[in-house]
Amino acid sequence: MNELFCFYQKRASNHYKFLNLYSIYKQIMRNILIIGAGRSASSLIQYLLNKSQQENLHLTIADISFELAQRKTNNHANATAIALDINDESQRNTEIAKADIVISMLPAHLHIEVAKDCITHKKHMVTASYVSDAMQELDTTAKENGLIFMNEIGLDPGIDHMSAMKIIDEVREKGGKIILFESFCGGLVAPESDNNLWNYKFTWAPRNVVLAGQGGAAKFIQEGKYKYIPYTKLFRRTEFLMVEGYGKFEGYANRDSLKYRSVYGLDDALTLYRGTIRRVGFSKAWNMFVQLGMTDDTYTMENSENMSFREFTNSFLPYHPTDSVEIKTRLALNIEQDDIMWDKLLELDLFNPNRKVELKNATPAQILERILNDSWSLQPKDKDMIVMYHKFGYEIQGQQYQIDSKMVCIGDDQTYTAMAKTVGLPVAIATLQILNGKITTPGVQLPINKEVYEPILKELEEFGVVFKETAMPYIGYNPDKLATTN
Repeated sequence: MNELFCFYQKRASNHYKFLNLYSIYKQIMRNILIIGAGRSASSLIQYLLNKSQQENLHLTIADISFELAQRKTNNHANATAIALDINDESQRNTEIAKADIVISMLPAHLHIEVAKDCITHKKHMVTASYVSDAMQELDTTAKENGLIFMNEIGLDPGIDHMSAMKIIDEVREKGGKIILFESFCGGLVAPESDNNLWNYKFTWAPRNVVLAGQGGAAKFIQEGKYKYIPYTKLFRRTEFLMVEGYGKFEGYANRDSLKYRSVYGLDDALTLYRGTIRRVGFSKAWNMFVQLGMTDDTYTMENSENMSFREFTNSFLPYHPTDSVEIKTRLALNIEQDDIMWDKLLELDLFNPNRKVELKNATPAQILERILNDSWSLQPKDKDMIVMYHKFGYEIQGQQYQIDSKMVCIGDDQTYTAMAKTVGLPVAIATLQILNGKITTPGVQLPINKEVYEPILKELEEFGVVFKETAMPYIGYNPDKLATTN
């Protein structure tokens, strides 16, 4: 009888030990709330799911579309999908309160309410978006609460900051001084999927492409002189870039190259230029839309829903009783019928009288986006490509040198694109670094400190995000490198 009692006592003891262990396990499970399950979240979610067993992670994937969130869980045991209306304050607070850290992959203007809730519930936060003024205002409060609000930890901004600061810090550690910094980045179509005359397809938000460069003159500093390029001339001032194995590219200036001048500690640099990468010839062709007025987003066009592509094009051309739309377009743009620029316009079906815009109260920019989407959408078997290119000129003990740093990343498929990888993976890696106490500096910040960028850049190499650096004598900012498009 005593033996039987001992037997059951032992079993009961083991049972309670198991329950206690399970309870402890549940307590140490770290819950990551991911708000927004769009295209940029694919690689981010997959990375964290792959780490979830080892790192005791549970992912709550929240999106306005439950079906989309559910698909992103990949039926993983450590992921839960929920429908979340970001404007539902009560639900938003409830979910944030449950989390150990919050990742916001929402449109940039929606981050601030999430950030305020993170302050209330004392949760760390990670985003890939630019730091807004409203976000920056939370810096003091975040620091007082020991909270890390990591921003600009995607591709551009993100990988550009980290890869640039790595070399800038290395130069400074050698006693050197940066005198030139140029940085270019572009989302493009991979060579094997490059099959149109524009050598371009939308790999990210088409609207951002259509509106690129608007809102003021591009400004940068060149050999100590401030330079400005108005929007109407932006796409006629390009710099050529060579990337080994991938050929020739061009870069046009970003709107504000000086935004990060002080952030990078480059106030004394003689040249500072940031730009967007495209294949050679794209900018010259895009300039046709700018000159016609098709990229304007400031007014709506009457009866746009019933307008044909041909009527849209004709709207920007002068009236003529006999000349065709094609002839008027060529005259307006001063291009011949055998010019490749003309072939590029024809390829977009701009003169088709049977294709309808089907957008009500649309701006010219919205209609142009609609037309381009038909020709430039990635097809199911297409792959995208990210190209990043930095140039550093520096001086040590009176001698001048240059380093070129280049990165090319090719997407796997339509889910795990190069864009999704380069935007999502840094977010995911930073999130885990914060959870594990390896990133500790509190406040609203960018990934420009060594404790942040060094381990993230190293891990990104495992996913094909590798920078190749080439040292050479200093060349400087040479006007002869600019495309002769004035």
